[in-house]
Amino acid sequence: MGFIRRSRNASLFWLDTNPTVSNPQKPVRLSPLLYHLQPYRSSQQAISSQARPRHSQLVSEYWLVADPKLRPNNRSSKLYLLATTHLIQMEAGGLDSKGRQFRNAEEMWREQIGEDSDSHKRVDWYRHGVGYWQEVEASVDGVLGGYGRVNDADIKCSEAFLRTVFSELLVDGGKCRHLVALDCGSGIGRVTKNLLIRYFNEVDLLEPVSHFLEAARESLAPEGSTASDGHRATNFYCTPLQDFMPEAGRYDVIWIQWCIGHLTDDDFISFFSRAKVGLKSGGFFILKENIARNGFVLDNEDRSVTRSDSYFKELFRRCGLHLYRTKDQTGFPEELFAVKMYALLTEVPKRNSSRAKSRANRPAIIN
Repeated sequence: MGFIRRSRNASLFWLDTNPTVSNPQKPVRLSPLLYHLQPYRSSQQAISSQARPRHSQLVSEYWLVADPKLRPNNRSSKLYLLATTHLIQMEAGGLDSKGRQFRNAEEMWREQIGEDSDSHKRVDWYRHGVGYWQEVEASVDGVLGGYGRVNDADIKCSEAFLRTVFSELLVDGGKCRHLVALDCGSGIGRVTKNLLIRYFNEVDLLEPVSHFLEAARESLAPEGSTASDGHRATNFYCTPLQDFMPEAGRYDVIWIQWCIGHLTDDDFISFFSRAKVGLKSGGFFILKENIARNGFVLDNEDRSVTRSDSYFKELFRRCGLHLYRTKDQTGFPEELFAVKMYALLTEVPKRNSSRAKSRANRPAIIN
């Protein structure tokens, strides 16, 4: 009997038959077809061999249990284990902006919003988040947290990513169709005005902070807009992400930037479930967000969570989304969080035989 240890790759584990040795043994991959995670209830139960599941290994507070219904082809061959939600919640600790540490995301969310999803604590979480931004000036420098100088680099990198995904997913780069986008967490309309309205015939803006949305409306009014003919901001929704229900089949692209961190994990999943309905056939999401190195970072002031790349990928998996392409933001000051863009699909796209793609560009299911 040994312990399962995890490598830097969240999906790779190894069996350490002597956990007292500082240098672990060579990693052995474990199979999702052969094993699943099963929690135990107490340390006494864990120690008892009679209470221990057969053909099992202890993974921190979870047992890795061989599934008796499935038969390995070769017991000595390499096996694979899927990094599950429970494991990520269990192992990926985090901290808040005051330096307090949390053992896992579950502990943090339980403290912030309580056990009941309809609790007053959940209402307070969102009220405090919007309240923070209601005190911020409706300007580029304001919405970018005093870093207005990164606007150009942000737009430049976003545009390069959008053009790449357009060229690969839309026939003729979308030039032959009426394109509509939704700008989530639009703020003062910065991304719409500088980027989206140049590529989409219509852009709807979704923003819960009323004075930001009014500034966007004024900036994007026909007489003040820099958009070309036939391109306009159409609808301005003063609604938070967790409450928004899009019109069915309206959008080619739903752009979500620097706002999803305000959603709890459950509301993150619920949002994408509703937002899928708003996509046209062949439509996709682009999410652009700050990235924590490991686990997560809770901002006590504005009630937001900066998640790690692996945390995001686990949530995408739970949303039933497919990761098509990613790109790292460049040109930002070193003291800021890393920023990453994700192009996300609701289905694995059909192969286009007329356009050969390199292996690196093929879509992959997050699992």
